[in-house]
Amino acid sequence: MTRSLPDRLFDATVAFIATVAVLLCVVPILNVVAVSLSSNSALLGSKVTLWPVEFTLQSYAALWSDKSMIWSLVYTSGMTLLHTGVAMALSVFAAYALSKKRLRGRTALMTMIVVTMYFGGGLIPDYLLIRDLKMLDTVWALVLPGAISVFNLIVLKSFFTNLPDSFEESAVMDGANDVQILLRIVLPLSLPILATISLFYAVSRWNGFMDALFYINSPALYPIQLKLYQIVVNSTALDVVVNEGAGGGSMNLPESIKAAAVVFASVPIILVYPWLQKHFVKGTLIGGIKG
Repeated sequence: MTRSLPDRLFDATVAFIATVAVLLCVVPILNVVAVSLSSNSALLGSKVTLWPVEFTLQSYAALWSDKSMIWSLVYTSGMTLLHTGVAMALSVFAAYALSKKRLRGRTALMTMIVVTMYFGGGLIPDYLLIRDLKMLDTVWALVLPGAISVFNLIVLKSFFTNLPDSFEESAVMDGANDVQILLRIVLPLSLPILATISLFYAVSRWNGFMDALFYINSPALYPIQLKLYQIVVNSTALDVVVNEGAGGGSMNLPESIKAAAVVFASVPIILVYPWLQKHFVKGTLIGGIKG
């Protein structure tokens, strides 16, 4: 079947826009990786674009030798798993309860929840609350405050609401209670959306650093993104040292260290995507269509 000229022009336009969007995403990543793998002389000569010049792993060796950086990576991985587990448990139970028409006051509860998407207490009340709950300088200050995302809760609720009632009715006739229905019927049918929401929670926690900046004082509790933030901030002083010629030619340049730290902090969460890609794509479509 021969496609008409307008259809071919439309396909070409979509392909062009998609290509530009991919390049806008990929080119900065390639540049960061290239900078992290290039020598000091290449960086000083502004020779690095999208490919490493005078390949070296010196910046990664410097990061790997920093025990606090390694510990921060391990700690952040564990904290992200803990946060994702707590967040998913709370979100699933809340969404399942709110999806049931027999829940009294469901509309009022949902209204109060949605209001929090648009209005918040602000930083100072949040800090005072964390302090009064004795969570300052603890891992719980990073795990609990963001344990439920209203957006994710709404998506889950919409999905649960649109599941056929016949599944629950059959389970009730067999003597199952609400917990059994949720664990044995609803959750197995919801794997795509659960994988998607889990990824949202995990990425949000992995990339977060502002709450750690406000609530955490102990270096041992610094997440990886806060360590990266410190590297970026402290690079100003290193720039002065390099520009004045101190330290000799073997000193790692700030730009190289920053680029290596960005790659170092990004790789673990990127590795999660291949395992969840199948469910992620399906879950995203379901979240956009349902309800």
